[in-house]
Amino acid sequence: MTTVDDFVVSFDRALRTLAGRPNASRSTPQAGAGDVELDTDERRHAGGLMRVNHTGEVCAQALYAAQALVARDPRIKREFMQAAREEEDHLAWTQQRLDELGDVPSRLNPLWYAGAFAIGVAAGVAGDRVNLGFLVETERQVEEHLTAHMQHLPAADGRSRAIVEKMRDDEARHGAAARAAGAIELPFPVRGAMRLAADVMRLIAYRI
Repeated sequence: MTTVDDFVVSFDRALRTLAGRPNASRSTPQAGAGDVELDTDERRHAGGLMRVNHTGEVCAQALYAAQALVARDPRIKREFMQAAREEEDHLAWTQQRLDELGDVPSRLNPLWYAGAFAIGVAAGVAGDRVNLGFLVETERQVEEHLTAHMQHLPAADGRSRAIVEKMRDDEARHGAAARAAGAIELPFPVRGAMRLAADVMRLIAYRI
């Protein structure tokens, strides 16, 4: 595709992420997770956690679209686009679960999207191996975050737990693929800054 085509695709992804209803290519993970009635506090807490996860997937769409846009190697560009397509399943699953819980996405998602897109461009401009290293570190931190959510979700909320578990498996696979493609290890200050930014996002998205 031409540069103009790339920008059109990126703009279309932004519109679909922020204004549309994402469509999953895979069925929502629910095996063995039947409907269980949650009390008011459990439902509110599960909704907050799933809102955080939904916001994370909004950021993933922005991040990978930006990284693909500036990637130099066509093979690496395809790597990012494939990851973005699978992350779109996560976006749809978390949106569906929010609906089931009677909750809503973060009202700040346009802000989160813009910030993640800018970060993705910066990572990509630094070079393809840094670009891949950023993906690896992102997926590592997301995997840790999802593992924590498995522990914090209400024990009775098997439906949310099934979604989070499958998302975690996908994130680990994306990170492994990026490492195999030649990712470099990011410096500690960069990793720390990424973790701090993610912590701020989680803290705010849980409530707003």
